[in-house]
Amino acid sequence: AERREAERQAAEAAARRAEEEANVFRTSVGQVSNLRDRNRVEHPVKKPTPEPVQTRLNDKAVLEASLSDEFDVENLLDIDETMSFRRPGIGEDVIKKLRRGEWVPQDKVDLHGLRSDEAREALANFLRRSVRNGVRCVRVIHGKGIGSPDKLPVLKSKVRSWLVQKEEVIAFVQARESQGGAGALMVLLRQPKT
Repeated sequence: AERREAERQAAEAAARRAEEEANVFRTSVGQVSNLRDRNRVEHPVKKPTPEPVQTRLNDKAVLEASLSDEFDVENLLDIDETMSFRRPGIGEDVIKKLRRGEWVPQDKVDLHGLRSDEAREALANFLRRSVRNGVRCVRVIHGKGIGSPDKLPVLKSKVRSWLVQKEEVIAFVQARESQGGAGALMVLLRQPKT
C-alpha cells in the first residue's frame, strides 16, 4: 500500500513538473501565428533510385562465364623470363616501358589470401572500376605462394589467364622487385570508350 501511494505521489509530481515546464515554454515563446505561404516552393519528393539488382546479377553471371580457370594462357604469353603479355597491335616498346617503370600504377588490388573465386570476382570488379575511372596502369598483387600449402603460387597463373581474357587489358609484365616482383603484375588498361 505504501509503495502504491509513493508511486501515485511520484506520478502526480511528474505531471505537475510537466505542466510547469509547458507553462514556462508558452510564456517564453509568447503568441504564435502561422507563417504566410508567400514565395514558397514545394519541392517534389524524389523517389529513391531503384537498385539494379538484376543488372548486378547479370554482370556476375557474365563475369563467371567470361573468366575461365581452364583457359590456357601459356601460348599467348611472350617467351621470356617474366611471361609478359601484349595484345596484337601493341608495340614491344609498351612492354619495355612497363618493365622499366615508366608507367606509374594509379591503383592496385591485392588478391593474395583470397580463394580463387573471390580473387576472380575482385579482379574483374577492380578492372571494370579502373577503366570506368580512366585509370591506365594498375598493379595486381597475386602473391608468391609462400603461405600456400605447397609453397607454390595458386593465383599467379590464374590471374595471368584472367587478365588475358579481359578486353580491358592491353599488356602486362611482372612487377619490378620494389613493387612486388614475382608476386605482382603491372597491367596496362585500355582507355575508356567515350
